[in-house]
Amino acid sequence: MNRWLALLPLVVLTGLAALFIGWSLKRDPAFKPDAMVGQPIPETVLPMLTGDTAGPGNLDLKTAGVGKPMLVNVFASWCAPCRIEHPKLLALKARGVAVVGVAYKDEPVATRAFLDELGDPYSMVLVDREGRAGLDLGISGVPETFAVDALGRITAKQSGPLLNEADIERLVASMQAPPRAAPTAESGPR
Repeated sequence: MNRWLALLPLVVLTGLAALFIGWSLKRDPAFKPDAMVGQPIPETVLPMLTGDTAGPGNLDLKTAGVGKPMLVNVFASWCAPCRIEHPKLLALKARGVAVVGVAYKDEPVATRAFLDELGDPYSMVLVDREGRAGLDLGISGVPETFAVDALGRITAKQSGPLLNEADIERLVASMQAPPRAAPTAESGPR
């Protein structure tokens, strides 16, 4: 009887390992949750980066777009993939695409040094030292980029660095409002 009790932890551990392996084989490693797509962008209020300090002005993510489509790029100076995607963000700025940066869990001095070294692709940078906006957006890491339409609705998301043109064009195309027919006298209420 004691011998069987001594083997019980080994049997339980083997069973748990089998469950974990079974779950791992069924899980899609390329799955990236897009829970916020189709939702309004959170109205998280953050200080704006002014020079190398946070503030004095504050702004919420929704107002940052001033009623125009924008990309919201969550980045950090300590993030290696953020350095890799940076030239793509500079190219978006050159095309006239509004990109709002959210400096995630970063010190303003480090953020400013990062932007001074690599160039500033952002129309504005909001400082998210505590990671509140990251939580509200549901990010899993940095960098992540959200396409937001003129109405403040998230239309697409890219987890990880922007590396290929197809992903960039998908984001840019998704944030443009679909064409709507102009109202006419015949289409009014009856």
